[in-house]
Amino acid sequence: MRKINEENERIKRRYLQYLKVAKRKDVSTVHKASDDILRFEASTNYASFKRFHIEQAIKFHDRLNREISKQTGKPLSKSTIRSILAANKGFIFWLADQIGYKSRVRHSDADYFNMDAKGARIASAARETPYPSMQMARHAFSYMPEVTEIDRRNKALFAFLMLTGARDGAVASLRIKHINLIDGYVYQDARDVRTKNSKTITTYFLPVDAEYLAFFKSWMRHLSDVVLFGPDDPLFPPAKIKPVDGEFRVVGLQRDVYKNANAIRAVIKDAFTRADLPPFTPHAFRKTLVKWADTTYPTREGFKAFSQNIGHTSVITTISAYCPVSLDRQGELIKGVQESADH
Repeated sequence: MRKINEENERIKRRYLQYLKVAKRKDVSTVHKASDDILRFEASTNYASFKRFHIEQAIKFHDRLNREISKQTGKPLSKSTIRSILAANKGFIFWLADQIGYKSRVRHSDADYFNMDAKGARIASAARETPYPSMQMARHAFSYMPEVTEIDRRNKALFAFLMLTGARDGAVASLRIKHINLIDGYVYQDARDVRTKNSKTITTYFLPVDAEYLAFFKSWMRHLSDVVLFGPDDPLFPPAKIKPVDGEFRVVGLQRDVYKNANAIRAVIKDAFTRADLPPFTPHAFRKTLVKWADTTYPTREGFKAFSQNIGHTSVITTISAYCPVSLDRQGELIKGVQESADH
C-alpha cells in the first residue's frame, strides 16, 4: 500500500473538486490530474505540500526525463512529460491562493514545472498518425463474419463508425432512441451520451458507401423485430454471458450500454487484423473521413457542415488536427504554383 498524507489528501480533494465543478473538466481529465499530482507527491516521499520548494519541482523534472514507461519499456515521451508537468503546474498555482498555503507557496513557483523550450517543441511537433484508406476500411468490413448475433452487431458497429465518425466513447453509450432513420442522423444527446466535453451533436449519416447504411439499417430492424428492444435499450449492446452445461456462453444481449469503449476498440482492431491489415482504432476512422470529405465537400460551406457533423465547433480544429500537410506535399504545392505560372 502507498503512503498517505492525510493533509495532502484533503487539499488534493478540494483541488479535484475545483477542476470538476468550477473548471467543468471532464471526469477523465480530473482522474488524470489526480494521478499526475500523486506522481509528484510520491517523488517527495509524500511530504506535506506546505513544505513545497522549487528544488522538488526541479528534481521531479529530472526524474521524469529518466523514467522508463511500464507499457513501452522506453523513456517517457516528451508529450507525456509535458502533460504531467502541466497538471502539477496548475495544482501549485491554485495552491498559492489557499489558506494555510499561500504564505508558503507563490504563484511563480508553478513556473518551475514548465518544460524546456526544446522539449516543448518536440512534444508539440505534428506527426503523421496512421489511418485506413476508404478501400482498406471496405476490405476489412467485407471480411467481417455474419454468423452469430454478436458478429452482426460488430459489423453494424463498424458500419456505423464509417457512417458517422463518432467517437468510440459516445458510440459505447448510444441507445436506440438516439437514432433517426427517417431523416438519417444520430442525435448525440450529452444528457445520455458520453460525448467529448459533454457537447450535444447532431450527426447525419455520411454518404460514404450504401453497404454500410444497408447493414446498419438491418441491425436496427433486428433489434426492434427480433430482440424486441425499445428506445431506451443500447444500440450496440454487450453480450449476455451465462454458464451453460459447465461452460460460459453467449446467450443473448444485455439491456445496458457499455461502461467504456474498450470492447468497441477491440472489435475494430480485430476487424482489421482479420483482413491482414494494421490494427487501426475507431478514432482513426475520423481521419479517414476527413480526408474523404476534403475532396467530397470542396466548398467552404460544405466542409464547414462536415466539420460540424463530426462534432467540431471550429473548422480550424478539423483541418489542423486531421488534415496536416506533410513536408513533401508542402513542397509540391508551393512549387506547383510556380510551375503552373511558367507554363
